Amino acid sequence: MCSPEEAALLRLEEVFSATLARINSFVLQPLLEAAPEPSDPWGRECLQLLQQLHRSSQQLWEVTEESLHSLQKRLHHPDSISLESLLLLHSADRVLQVHLEYLESYTSCVAVQAFQKAVNRRREYWQGQRKALQQLLSGMNSEGSVGTALVQALRQPLTHHVRQYVLLLLSLGDTVGERHPARELLVHAATVFGNLQSFMRQELDQAMATQALWHTLSSRLRDVLCTPAHRLLQDSQDIPVTVTPLRAERVLLFDDALVLLQGHSVYTFDLKLVWVEPGQDGCMFHLLTPEEEFSFCSKDPQGRVAWQWKVTQAVCQTLRGKKDFPVLGAGLEPSEPPTCRCGAYTFRAEGRFSQATYEGEWYWGRPHGKGTVKWPDGRNHVGDFCQGLEHGFGIRLVPQASEDKFDCYKCHWREGSMCGYGICEYSTSEVYKGYFQEGLRHGFGVLESTPQTPQPCRYTGHWERGQRSGYGIEEDGDRGERYIGMWQADQRHGPGVMVTQAGFCYQGTFQADKMVGPGILLSEDDSLYEGTFTRDLTPVGKGKVTFPNGFTLEGSFGSGAGRGLHTQGVLDTAALPPDPGSTRKRQLGLGVFPVENRWQGVYGPFQDFVQAGCPGDLREALLGFHVQSSRELRKSQEYLCFERTHPEDHAGRMEDILEELLQHRAPEALQQCLRKALNNSLHPLGKLLRTLMLTFQATYSGIGANKHLQGLAQEEVKQHAQELWAAYRGLLQVALQCKGQAPEEDEDAETRDLHVHRLVLPLVLPSFYSELFTLYLLLHEREDSLYSQGIANLSLFPDTKLLEFLDVQKHLWPLKDLTLTTNQPPGVHLPHFTVE
Repeated sequence: MCSPEEAALLRLEEVFSATLARINSFVLQPLLEAAPEPSDPWGRECLQLLQQLHRSSQQLWEVTEESLHSLQKRLHHPDSISLESLLLLHSADRVLQVHLEYLESYTSCVAVQAFQKAVNRRREYWQGQRKALQQLLSGMNSEGSVGTALVQALRQPLTHHVRQYVLLLLSLGDTVGERHPARELLVHAATVFGNLQSFMRQELDQAMATQALWHTLSSRLRDVLCTPAHRLLQDSQDIPVTVTPLRAERVLLFDDALVLLQGHSVYTFDLKLVWVEPGQDGCMFHLLTPEEEFSFCSKDPQGRVAWQWKVTQAVCQTLRGKKDFPVLGAGLEPSEPPTCRCGAYTFRAEGRFSQATYEGEWYWGRPHGKGTVKWPDGRNHVGDFCQGLEHGFGIRLVPQASEDKFDCYKCHWREGSMCGYGICEYSTSEVYKGYFQEGLRHGFGVLESTPQTPQPCRYTGHWERGQRSGYGIEEDGDRGERYIGMWQADQRHGPGVMVTQAGFCYQGTFQADKMVGPGILLSEDDSLYEGTFTRDLTPVGKGKVTFPNGFTLEGSFGSGAGRGLHTQGVLDTAALPPDPGSTRKRQLGLGVFPVENRWQGVYGPFQDFVQAGCPGDLREALLGFHVQSSRELRKSQEYLCFERTHPEDHAGRMEDILEELLQHRAPEALQQCLRKALNNSLHPLGKLLRTLMLTFQATYSGIGANKHLQGLAQEEVKQHAQELWAAYRGLLQVALQCKGQAPEEDEDAETRDLHVHRLVLPLVLPSFYSELFTLYLLLHEREDSLYSQGIANLSLFPDTKLLEFLDVQKHLWPLKDLTLTTNQPPGVHLPHFTVE
């Protein structure tokens, strides 16, 4: 048998369903039908709100009908249909959600006075509907406005219905025993609708307060602030508060924004990006926003507590993205907002980010973490930020004048400027891979243009404040030249060696990109010129030529249009032939470029990394970042910044690398450990080796494959091996320090050289073998040619003469098995055969 409470619930649902149907017929449909389409934006928005209210009202009626049917079945078949089958019990959360959607639609219409505006469009019609409205409302004042009557017509039935829900469910819960199967469902449903009652009361009060607010503001301010989403939580006219340094005349706290009014100016702050300093006493508390810091001062501590609590809870609610339920500050989540959060903000003040929009992670009012900045001029930056500045890996796109052309900087940043390793792709088709400092190229780097450019070139070397400075190699593909030497202020300046594709090799002094003073020029046929030159290595002025046969020509040289090279001087033919090694094997650059200073820009970042204790956050900035391929490097900014493979995912954490070095210190295991490290392009030692290989190829391959540079190359390889050993020793010392062990004693020069030659050189030589072997072949080309010719000549000798020439004793000649010939081919004369 059904209880009286169940019968009361049935009657309640019947009344509410009928009421909703009458509201739909007498209120909502007339508001939407036969009205001219509003022409103003506000009118159209109000119409959309009423349409949404109509839809949610229909959904509320449908769920009420469904609940009514479940109650009817229960009352007609109490023995076969259990209490827990009631919709209000087994689907209380679903019923709650429908009520919340209806409540949101209704309060939005109330907040922006949508009913009053709709009535004004059909004033005469609604004046004639007063009696119908009085039937819906108890106690309606006949002199009140129709708009107010419509608000009450929708509010009264809803509040009464929910209140009766709570009372009947609580009463029904008291009638069933503790062990009844529906007991838990009844308690839950009563709690749900009790919370709804509290939430509805708060929402209706906020909507009415928001509606009343618009009457106190000017039309201009009302147009700026009035939106359906705004709900007024606190007004400084109710609890006075002063704000400094802005001196706001009025402070409005909405559920999603803090608004300061000063004259006709409106300052709006998104609550997602408002930080409230906690733990403050007295009458004052502080707020922090991305560009402002405010102090709120009330007349008494109670006022300060009220404002601070309301702002704090509003911030928490905004960050959660949903309203607190059942009332503000009573949710299950923490009541203190997190200091780290995400949001978007457009900067207004002058500065680096002026008019730019930042979207990403924040910490105490500053961009901090991963984020994106977009400027109005098309620039954008994606990457890591720290305390409001770009810091860490980031990618910046800078548009150029040409359509669809960008400069792309994939770099590490420090305190707002590029610092550390980066790869920059310019709209001119040039690519720079190297180090930066304070936003400028600084340290070692490679600047290269594509072969398709009008004047292809490549520079590998050192930079200082954005200019080529120090030791560097430039290859001019258009002229077929390679310069190896010193630079200053983006010009060749100091000692240098110039190698051409035609085999000429020049060594001399440059000043402001021009050859100055005397120099030497070695040609392909081993002729030597000592004197001064033009830009294209043509002798000019006083000089001396030493020919391969020892002849010398000393005098004045010049050239003219159509005349070729001409000279006036003395030709000496009495000189003896020179020593073959004096000119042909002459080595350039030795002693001119101290080998220990050539590539300090490569060694330096590694040394800085070791001295800093090998921190993981500096690994990419100092040693370079890794991408799988050039295709991956061309992927989107977001991919490279947030989803690209971190080097530690491949090479392991730095702690693991250091641990491995400690475990392989024994001589028999050390070489294998070094081999593994050097072969791994992601290991710090492997990274260093590959950079040194790049500089070696830039110097000695292609145009630089010149026999006069072999000595320069050999001492460079020895220095690289020494630096790699020093790098290993540095990593080992860091590993020992991390384990709290005593560092190893410094090696003496003899021990160091022994380790370099026995351990490191055999491992690194294969990396430089190709260029070294080419230089060796070129240097010994003549000896190899003579040797080959000698072998060919030996094959022409008769058997007996060849055995005699080889000084083979006659009793060892194979007379029985070999027919020896004595005829000597013409043109071969043994006495004159020599092999150098």
